[in-house]
Amino acid sequence: MPQHKSAIKRLRQSEKRKQHNNTRRSKMRTLVKKVLNESDKEKAQEYLKDAVSFIDRLSVKGIIHENNAARKKSKLTNHVNNL
Repeated sequence: MPQHKSAIKRLRQSEKRKQHNNTRRSKMRTLVKKVLNESDKEKAQEYLKDAVSFIDRLSVKGIIHENNAARKKSKLTNHVNNL
C-alpha cells in the first residue's frame, strides 16, 4: 500500500480511470458484435457507422491504440461490404 498522500491519490485516480476505460472498451466490444451478428446489410451499415465513430473516439482519447482501431474498423467494413 502507498504511504505518501500523492501515491494514495494516484492509486485512487488510476482505479477510477481503469473502471471508466473498461466500461468504454466493453461498449466497443458490444457495438462490434452488433455489426458482426447482423445479416441485413442496411442495418449492419447503421451499426457500422456507430461502431466506427465510437472506435475513433476511443483511439483519440488513448484508450485503444490507433493501429488497433484501424484494424477493427477495417474488419467491420470488410464484413459489411461482403454481406
